[in-house]
Amino acid sequence: MTAFNLEDFTRRLLTETLFYDEEYGALGNLSLIDQEAGQERYVASYLPEDGSFVIEEATAWETEIDADEEDAIGYALAVDSDEHGAYDTAEEAADVLLALAREEGLLPSITLLFEEDEVA
Repeated sequence: MTAFNLEDFTRRLLTETLFYDEEYGALGNLSLIDQEAGQERYVASYLPEDGSFVIEEATAWETEIDADEEDAIGYALAVDSDEHGAYDTAEEAADVLLALAREEGLLPSITLLFEEDEVA
């Protein structure tokens, strides 16, 4: 039996998160969150129209957050971003996400989106 490797486990989890289900139009979206700043810093997802995995770096965030709301997520969502990189495979994107999280001390947040939903 192979020894447990936390980095391989994490990379696999990130890779599996960046999925696309064509039948349901469902997309796995992964954000890297700066908990100290209370902001989404990077957003990664699959772009079906391009067939690529994209990581975007947030450049602006929502300004009106009510932390007392029942459905509050606890951080400001990005409302504008620049492309950090585009990748051919989920594995490549996962490697970059893991490096960014490690370098900047960021935590993951996963969201399920549907193609008909508007992505900010």
